[in-house]
Amino acid sequence: MIIDTNVYLFRWAFRRLEGDEPARLLAKLHEGKVAQAWAGSFEGILERDVAAVNNRLAEICRSFGEGVLIPFGTVNPKLPDWQEDVRRCHEEHKMPGIRLHPNYHGYGLNDPVFAESLKLATERGLIVQLALSMEDPRTQSPLMRVPAVELAPLADVVKATPGLRLELLNCTSHIAREEYAAALSAGNVSMDISMVEGVAGLARLGRKVPLGRVLFGSYYPFFYFESAVLKVQESGLDEASQKAICVENACRLMTSV
Repeated sequence: MIIDTNVYLFRWAFRRLEGDEPARLLAKLHEGKVAQAWAGSFEGILERDVAAVNNRLAEICRSFGEGVLIPFGTVNPKLPDWQEDVRRCHEEHKMPGIRLHPNYHGYGLNDPVFAESLKLATERGLIVQLALSMEDPRTQSPLMRVPAVELAPLADVVKATPGLRLELLNCTSHIAREEYAAALSAGNVSMDISMVEGVAGLARLGRKVPLGRVLFGSYYPFFYFESAVLKVQESGLDEASQKAICVENACRLMTSV
């Protein structure tokens, strides 16, 4: 059994993806023995009507997700009345968390609005997922270059937000491992494996950060789901560590308060 903490519904703006139809995405998750998938929306990256984006996400997960798809709503704290989007995610859609995309929405982690969004989500008991990168710079459209999030300010913000539950998604190698280690040690912060690279990449990661803070995340359908599974299988980690990454760490993050 797997809990996949990083999937996306709907279409990536710049090309079609193999699993960008909900039926195909769900079929792949069933094939991979995924019991639960925390799902964001590609539409939330560029669309300004975030409320409509989250409505569509919640509806698909509720009516089509078979209990597997768990919606994590988009919040863009640079848009007017973004606090209302947080409220809707929590009160109307009953979402367990929100997903932030600072580099696409035009703010850094040292921006006061970022700290405010973490504080508001934490007050409502929501998990915050922070997407650090969406696409390798080498494959981005020349008309839309978007660098990875600058992670250095994060540790101080986490320390200033008691009770925060935070997961870092798409942890690109363009960010130094030391910065990840600093963020993870600052509070209840976890990271997914979607962009861990190289042979025995998880084992090498475990020498830098606690494996108890590492969660399974495939970034499907942007990445192949099987890639994330193989990272675990070839890691050389013992069965208990693999089970923690694939299931137990996500359960702990979801249920901790």
